Amino acid sequence: MTAVTGRVAAAERGETRIADRVVAKIAAQAAKEAIDEPPADGASPRATVTVHRDAARVRVSLELGYPSDVGRQCGAVRRRVAQRVKALAGMEVPEVAVQVERLRPAGAAQGRIR
Repeated sequence: MTAVTGRVAAAERGETRIADRVVAKIAAQAAKEAIDEPPADGASPRATVTVHRDAARVRVSLELGYPSDVGRQCGAVRRRVAQRVKALAGMEVPEVAVQVERLRPAGAAQGRIR
């Protein structure tokens, strides 16, 4: 039986891998938090992620209420997603692509558009 004489540094013992789908869930939740007033009957934001080493490229699809400042809301989503993925997964986010799939008018919740 051999005794271990030296300790292996923590960084050399292994690595932690975070699945793409976990990062996608973080991104989708962050996008939901960033939207000012999500449409009442709108779908929740969805995200797809490609992870390469310690960087994640994110694509978020979402619905926004109409009328709204689309550019400002998309900027807020990009910032929030990058911030939360960095904080929770420890990954850099060089790109967040936001795709607005639908604008939901305020009257659509009652089944009619004015």
